[in-house]
Amino acid sequence: MRIEIWSDVVCPWCFIGKRRLEAALADFPHADEVEVVYRSFELDPSAPLHGTERTVDALTRKYGPQAPAMMQQVDQIAREEGLAFRQDETVHGSTAAAHRLLHLALAEGGPAQQRDLKETLLSAYFEQARNVSDPAELRDVAVGAGLAADRVDEVLASEEYADAVAADVARARAYGATGVPFFVLDSKFGISGAQPTEVFAQALQRAWDDARPTLVDVTGPADGGEVCGPDGCEVPQR
Repeated sequence: MRIEIWSDVVCPWCFIGKRRLEAALADFPHADEVEVVYRSFELDPSAPLHGTERTVDALTRKYGPQAPAMMQQVDQIAREEGLAFRQDETVHGSTAAAHRLLHLALAEGGPAQQRDLKETLLSAYFEQARNVSDPAELRDVAVGAGLAADRVDEVLASEEYADAVAADVARARAYGATGVPFFVLDSKFGISGAQPTEVFAQALQRAWDDARPTLVDVTGPADGGEVCGPDGCEVPQR
């Protein structure tokens, strides 16, 4: 089974949803046969390339004076999932380069390395209040997550993987997704938002069962129909 997750590294519900999906996978008996791939989605494509303004100030300007209280409520929900958010210290900036590095990780290290980088980026932003729009900070985070320094430098100094980021966003739009997180299981089942763990658990089982239909034996053990097998064919006794 493949799970594709559209998300942004500055989206609080994306981090919370990640934890809830992981909790569902921890109890899923076929978790070792599940591949998770992250897809790009920029919540604010107009954000400054090198941000300096606090996120709380940017959101207050956009949503009004209730924004700080809303952020605090999300921080409390995050704590319930074992996450220590510091949103009041975060910086509002572009995540385009971070998404390009996530594609680098996927291309050169596969889904496992991409997941490691995704976790590291989310933690850097929300739990360490690091500025992931700053190239130096972003480089440090990416190299710390195991990416080769020379390739990180090449990607950050260019627009490499920008087309892959744009393609991810186009696919999200085609699915009808207007926000993140957005989860797609086996290109068939969609889950919008950071749903409760039990919703993810139900979706995992449904997608697994759908991909592996079972047959119902309508004859029963007493019907005695003859069969052929590796050792030959049964001959009915008369």
